[in-house]
Amino acid sequence: MWRSASAHCATGGMRPDVTTTEQIRNFSIISHVDHGKSTLSDRILELTGAVDPRRMREQYLDSMDIERERGITIKAQNVRVAWADHVLQLIDTPGHVDFAYEVSRSLAACEGAVLLVDASQGIQAQTLATCYQAMEHDLVIVAALNKIDLPAADPVGCAEEIDRVLGIEAASILRISGKTGEGVPELLDAIVARIPAPLGDPGARLRALIFDSNYDQYRGVVSAVRVMEGRLERGAKMRFMQAGTVHEAEEVGIRTPDPLPVASLGPGEVGYLVAGVKNVGEARSGETVTGAVRPAAEPLAGYREPKPMVFCGLYPIDGDELPDLREALEKLRLSDASITFEPESSGALGFGFRCGFLGLLHMEIVRERIEREFGLSLVATAPSVAYRAHLRDGTVVEVDNPSEMPDGGTLEGIEEPMLQATVITPADVLGPVMDLCSQRRAEMRKMAYLSPERVELVYRMPLAEVVVDFFDQLKSRTRGFASLDYEMDGYAASTMVRVDVLLNGVPVDAFGTIVHRSKAEAYGRRTVERLRELIPRQLFDVPVQAAIGGRIIARETVRARRKDVIAKCYGGDVTRKRKLLEKQKEGKKRMKQIGRVEVPQEAFISALRLGG
Repeated sequence: MWRSASAHCATGGMRPDVTTTEQIRNFSIISHVDHGKSTLSDRILELTGAVDPRRMREQYLDSMDIERERGITIKAQNVRVAWADHVLQLIDTPGHVDFAYEVSRSLAACEGAVLLVDASQGIQAQTLATCYQAMEHDLVIVAALNKIDLPAADPVGCAEEIDRVLGIEAASILRISGKTGEGVPELLDAIVARIPAPLGDPGARLRALIFDSNYDQYRGVVSAVRVMEGRLERGAKMRFMQAGTVHEAEEVGIRTPDPLPVASLGPGEVGYLVAGVKNVGEARSGETVTGAVRPAAEPLAGYREPKPMVFCGLYPIDGDELPDLREALEKLRLSDASITFEPESSGALGFGFRCGFLGLLHMEIVRERIEREFGLSLVATAPSVAYRAHLRDGTVVEVDNPSEMPDGGTLEGIEEPMLQATVITPADVLGPVMDLCSQRRAEMRKMAYLSPERVELVYRMPLAEVVVDFFDQLKSRTRGFASLDYEMDGYAASTMVRVDVLLNGVPVDAFGTIVHRSKAEAYGRRTVERLRELIPRQLFDVPVQAAIGGRIIARETVRARRKDVIAKCYGGDVTRKRKLLEKQKEGKKRMKQIGRVEVPQEAFISALRLGG
């Protein structure tokens, strides 16, 4: 079934060399999450002889433990392989909607894309989104149906659906199995035949695009680069155009997939650059590298800055680790430019950072990476989104932290961010999906049947209703068969209120949040009931209240620990017992007036985790 690597690799597999740009093919693999991108990458590495069979493992290009544990790709990875006298530069991209920014950066370094569709599931929401992204970059698309070895596969029906929905001719769609390797040689032949070679003049002034970076504690910043024009040579002085700094190219190389130093990279080639950069801000994604002696006149277009959608506070459990948390965020931001952070303080949690993310999974992954890779223990506050507050004096303020929301006296109105959400669902569960969307204040824009069994729904809905548990609820109601994709769709006026949580009459900023007025009381009741169970009993009764402005909307009481002060009274006059009980009551009353509620860190962590 497979052809041997030696029959096709002109260079013997492990060291693919380039003599002309005509030999190069740069492509990404794009698809919906879990449609087999990483498995196909494994087969390509195996088939082209890029990896020794004894070292081969599943998800070979996924370098982080967290990627292999969760079975998802988080960071785009690149590798160079040889096939049929050509050099193929493969970029494996993530599939989850939260990491769409990684996909857009990868596509900018390519001339073509392999669109992978699961032959048993057909087109999903992210299939449409990534395909349209590739079309926006004017890439040549090679469509392939994967998992044809599954009993439930329907390649004929899926090919017709792709033809009908995306306009890709059914006859040109390849049929492969990334697991068994069936059809993969034909896919590689199609990549060579259909995807054009890169353009670029080797004699022009150097312009190379940094599309990814990571930090190595021994060598500094290691940048993934695509050379557009000229030559990137080892030992030459380089100017980073946006940062305005000059560095020497200490090492230039390619990934095969192991790093392999080379003398230079020419037009169309993808590789890595080590230039002794220690400041993570100097080698961000989208940076243009040119020669210091013969610099280019203009930088490359770079990337549009990603806009965070979800915000939360990250606080170190040990306050002394604040500088370590700042350093960890700076290093992570080098490889993930979509993270934003700024210092903030909380009366309950101390000093930390207000961080912005592209979604809840992105937030969870970043937090877990910080804890694993940098050895820090963190508390994350409840996630929120960025609202626009219109004040009575005509100014507009962006509010991403509930504690910064203006009070009713100065607030004229508030707008919340909206999404255009695309849901693809089986037709037999259409009712529960539409019910869920209506509960989340969504407005239907479009409904279309992709086939008799599957429906595409397009809604305009508030971002705040999606980020918490919408996806989990969607999967639950559709037995895991629905898919979701979304993009920002402006702002809309809304009636949002800030719900504060008070312990013994004192607001606790860590638990405050902004919710729609119709859901405020339910949120308040749920929060105070949870805190009543988590806060340890004090020596006095502690009221736990939820309030909107000055109005209390929910209350629970943490009952006081009581000492049996009449244990020593065996009998006699009952007034003596009453006197002791009244004395205890007065003491507790004074204690409540001057006492401070001690809330252990574990209670904050548990409450915030349950709240998320």
